Amino acid sequence: MTDLFSRHRALLERAVTALHERSYCTPYPEVPSSKNYGETAKADGEAAFAALKGQLFQLTGHPESSRRGAEVSPCGPELGITYPACEPATLIAAAKNAAPALAAAGIESRVGVCLEILHRLNRMSFLIGHATQHTTGQAFAMAFQAGGPHAQDRGLEAVAVAWEEMTRFPSEARWEKPQGKAAPILLEKHWALVPAGVALTIGCNTFPTWNSYPGLFASLATGNPVIVKPHPAAILPMALTVRVAREVLAEEGLPMDAVLLAVDAPGAEITTELATDPAVKLIDYTGSNQFGGWLRENARQAQLFTEEAGVNSVVIAATDDFDGMCANLAFSLSLYSGQMCTAPQNIYISVDGIDTDKGHLSFDSVADGIGKAIDALLDDPARAAGVCGAVANPATLARRDSVRARGRVIRESGALGEGRTATPLLIAVDAGDAVAESECFGPVAFVVATKDADDGIGRAADLAARKGAITAALYDTDEDRIGRAIAAFTAAGVNLSINLTGNIFVNQSAAFSDFHVTGANPAGNASLTDTAFVATRFRRVMWRRTVTS
Repeated sequence: MTDLFSRHRALLERAVTALHERSYCTPYPEVPSSKNYGETAKADGEAAFAALKGQLFQLTGHPESSRRGAEVSPCGPELGITYPACEPATLIAAAKNAAPALAAAGIESRVGVCLEILHRLNRMSFLIGHATQHTTGQAFAMAFQAGGPHAQDRGLEAVAVAWEEMTRFPSEARWEKPQGKAAPILLEKHWALVPAGVALTIGCNTFPTWNSYPGLFASLATGNPVIVKPHPAAILPMALTVRVAREVLAEEGLPMDAVLLAVDAPGAEITTELATDPAVKLIDYTGSNQFGGWLRENARQAQLFTEEAGVNSVVIAATDDFDGMCANLAFSLSLYSGQMCTAPQNIYISVDGIDTDKGHLSFDSVADGIGKAIDALLDDPARAAGVCGAVANPATLARRDSVRARGRVIRESGALGEGRTATPLLIAVDAGDAVAESECFGPVAFVVATKDADDGIGRAADLAARKGAITAALYDTDEDRIGRAIAAFTAAGVNLSINLTGNIFVNQSAAFSDFHVTGANPAGNASLTDTAFVATRFRRVMWRRTVTS
């Protein structure tokens, strides 16, 4: 075995410091340049991706009884890759067999393994970027960042929290209780960390690595074997991750089956069987409220960590930078065609308009300003393709089309060119309209006319509390009203951004600083990555005995 922990200790300490300071920290370079990744990295990544297409994906030593996989790029071609597949019971048995050795490996060994996995994943970020682009539809620059370095940041964050929690208390102690004139009672006490059990990571189509890495690495670092169940439309990014993890485990003398891949196909799903197996004690899930509810009702033997659907809102009460506000919202609405869990959907504006640096503007003028900012952003075809990417699922376009007639169209949605693409659709509706009461995932935003700014704040916060929200945004110049908004959104359990302009957007969540999702409203019951997300993945068990001298 190599001393991976010592090799990567400086990185771990840097991450732990950032956790405590909540400071800017990006250990893995987010810019896909030769300076960061080497002169041949770009070409090597493209060649490696091309070599995978149409082939049998190899996972050495992985359980296999069949081959499955039917991924189709939202940008056009089928990938033609098939992956090893087997029955859920086989995967569960393999994970259970790997569990004792993984638990016995010790804290430093497991953390070192996780840090080495992340290091190797980072060096293949170009390949993962192509895999993410052609399974999710993200434009390459976004796929590289979100699928590669930003996901790796979140994985490292989970490992750092796990290290902190596992080492928070000593593993042994000498305990002495005075007995007056009698001899003191002396005990030696020892505490073992006992992993919870088999972990199941259920991935999503749109952000297969970013949403999966926190749970995967939190579970693995704390000694729980992990079965990775990717979305059938986005298998490749997580299959690459599993392959790297198994390679590192094997090199360190640990069982490869501590990380397994569970592949299924539409109509032959295995998620429910895996999730309800008595051996599965941890489930990390990103997806719909419907299946989240099913898991809560049926997978009761497991701790469940979820990120689910929600309705993210923007309240525009006033602004001293109208053009900057419109440009910022245009990018937030257009990025990845609105297919982000953090993307805004409802925009609340007083029916009487707002005060701005351009004077008082009517409701229609504000809505039109946002629409024109989107047009300006997407006017250049190359830039538009880079911002919007492609639509991951055909159902997203059907959903957009189904709501078009539900209000007054302010800006029409249109295609961008090759692949399955769409620009934002803006629809004006009245406050209380049912169409804006639920998540409409994808390139759709509702501009909602409210009685006044406080009415908008109240409606947005109430909707977050009832239906869930991951982000909220406010534009205002009245400090008293800003204070009321902070209180309202805090009570609703949703993170609030105020007066964002320039190159920072409500969609963005920064590892080591932002807690992604609060767990305090129906959009999810967990937060990436707070103590609660990690600490219950293991338990401390004591043994003690008397000491005679």
